[in-house]
Amino acid sequence: MTSADLVLPPTDPQTPTAAVLQGPGTQSLDEALADMNVLLERHGHVVALYPASIPAAHERRMHAVRSVMETDRIALLKIDLPPLGIAVLARQLRQLSVCDFSAGVVASAARLLSHYVYAGALLSSVAKLDRIPVSLKSHAKSWMPGSQFAVLANPEPQLIKLGGEDTTLSGPEFATQLAFARGQQASDWVTETLAPGWQVQRAQEVDLPAASPAWWGTTKLVEFAAFLPEISVLYQLVSSVRREQCHWCGIQLIGDRCGFCSAPVAPNENHPHAVGVLHRGPT
Repeated sequence: MTSADLVLPPTDPQTPTAAVLQGPGTQSLDEALADMNVLLERHGHVVALYPASIPAAHERRMHAVRSVMETDRIALLKIDLPPLGIAVLARQLRQLSVCDFSAGVVASAARLLSHYVYAGALLSSVAKLDRIPVSLKSHAKSWMPGSQFAVLANPEPQLIKLGGEDTTLSGPEFATQLAFARGQQASDWVTETLAPGWQVQRAQEVDLPAASPAWWGTTKLVEFAAFLPEISVLYQLVSSVRREQCHWCGIQLIGDRCGFCSAPVAPNENHPHAVGVLHRGPT
């Protein structure tokens, strides 16, 4: 990970923690190379998950480390999710890392699992929100005192004004748990309305990632992310996808792109992939 506040507490004793890859402002290139070398010696491969919103200098540093080390054992996965969504996805990959999957399958599973993360926020204003489409009407309503907006960024963008015609956000059709983090917003809407409406099995409060206010355009927010919590479900979902061998670096993968070298599946191998279907479970 690229920030310690994106490393959520483990779900069980078997879930390992994550290493934090520091940016150039806090660590020299030599120190970064030394740390990466330790990780590779200890674990064999490194899967680095990072937000698309991190500073360009930080992203360049990670690519520089991989380039200088001339290794194909470092996967750099740039994911366009809100900060808390990145955090829950990273924890899912940590869960999968202790299963009998290869490093290539774990890395390429990030794109698959991201489709099952419902990430959004309760906001007091959308005037500075530029991550999802916001209509002029919604911008105008942001200036009304007491306005609140429920926003879903993933898997499909959605925005509603609380108290309007729409009453809730479109939620998952399968059993989830919910992580939420409070900014300078005192509302209980996420726990008292959203969670019951989505029939989540459990809601857990976590610390707000430092990058969240900038991502959402306001400090007055409650960020949330619904996710698949059970390792058995994650295992079944990933196992249901056909495995390939990357024609470029030779590592095993699922989906249509290698998580380590980013090479697409060769055209003659691009056949349908079987994906499991998840249904809403009992609460």
